[in-house]
Amino acid sequence: MQINETIIKTLQFPAQSLLWSLCLAVACLFALPVLAADAPAKPTRLPIYDPKADGAAQIADALATAKREHKHVLLQFGANWCGWCHKLHTLFQTDKEIAAFLKSNFVLVLVDVDKVDGKPHNASTNEKYGNPSRLGLPALVVLDADGQQLTTQDSGKLEKGDHQDPALVMEFLKAWAPKRGPAN
Repeated sequence: MQINETIIKTLQFPAQSLLWSLCLAVACLFALPVLAADAPAKPTRLPIYDPKADGAAQIADALATAKREHKHVLLQFGANWCGWCHKLHTLFQTDKEIAAFLKSNFVLVLVDVDKVDGKPHNASTNEKYGNPSRLGLPALVVLDADGQQLTTQDSGKLEKGDHQDPALVMEFLKAWAPKRGPAN
């Protein structure tokens, strides 16, 4: 009789341990969604492109300003979901040298080329400038004050690792800024 009780107790302990482990695992499965709901939400980026803006109208306004202020127009084709677009926009704003040079020499236009209602937004504007979005986003196009297209830039060539290289961006901007005479 002593042997049978020992065998039963030995078999009961792993069974009880297994039952408790199983209960704990089920409890964790139910607790995870609750804990995840309490986790801070991933920060959302503010939109930088206007999905309702008419790209052609934006460019016409920019050309009028550029002509009046003797600047070139820098078109940045992109979309709000585009991380690289946000990185470039942030660089344009936060790098003091780039921001000052950009402000002095260019009128910046952010042209939204995302899909709106299932159709590519500003498709005719994108086509007018040689479909720069085919290069990936953001894509840059420089116009003179008369609207003449001077260059199209694959912004990937301005990248270094996980960001745009400020030196490469500044080199690009300087290469395509208006040429000012000694009197200016």
